[in-house]
Amino acid sequence: MGPASEPAAPPASIDLNADLGESFGTWRLGDDAAMLDIVSSANIACGFHAGDPLTLQRTCAQAAERGVVIGAQVGYRDLPGFGRRFIDMAPDELTADVLYQLGALEAMCRVAGTGVAYVKPHGALYNAVVHHEEQARAVVAAVVAYDVTLPVLGLPGSALLRVARQNGLRTVAEAFADRGYTPEGTLVSRREPGALLHDPEIVATRMVRLVTEGRVTAVDGTDVEVHAESICTHGDSPGAVAIARAVRVALTGAGVRVEAFAGRG
Repeated sequence: MGPASEPAAPPASIDLNADLGESFGTWRLGDDAAMLDIVSSANIACGFHAGDPLTLQRTCAQAAERGVVIGAQVGYRDLPGFGRRFIDMAPDELTADVLYQLGALEAMCRVAGTGVAYVKPHGALYNAVVHHEEQARAVVAAVVAYDVTLPVLGLPGSALLRVARQNGLRTVAEAFADRGYTPEGTLVSRREPGALLHDPEIVATRMVRLVTEGRVTAVDGTDVEVHAESICTHGDSPGAVAIARAVRVALTGAGVRVEAFAGRG
């Protein structure tokens, strides 16, 4: 008998997250219930850019029932603009706003028997803290003051993640399943062609390659390196559920475990 073969390496794993809880009153956005059956982490709105209190309470309860980890998706106080308009805020105001949102969502989580397990900025704030040092520091200051054990989820190479690391926070880089990438590894602006991807099979194939090879194809056809611990699939994009489901099925088929990067005991 020949020598014993080496044990197979454990399969790679990745978190799959989505932005949820963004409906308001009678206005409905996305299918949260369906997405919560697919994702491992839920970035739940905190009432500033979207989400009324009852929506947030119900979404947190549904996530807890399914064992989906909850993150606070904090944003600018901008309901009419869905948090997609930059606001030039004083740092102490932004820190206070982030703290306020964390506290609000934590209450909804607590009554559902769970808790906020990480923090992710939303929309214009997410984009701002890629390069805006002052606002990045303001967001990090809020997380540090609230709970230094909370990871921060953001774009690879962003000021937010760098400042968070400098302040002792765990940082988690994410990739976007349904967004186009520039040759520099940044997201294509929503105002530019190729910003959004809609074909579930194409998106799924891209994400398997990202997880297994650390690369995606940019809008100009070149390959760009993207390394991430979490994949975001937008809950409000056209065909969101089909895209998320295709990504999960493809990852599982490729031997990749889908599991949350954070937990709450």
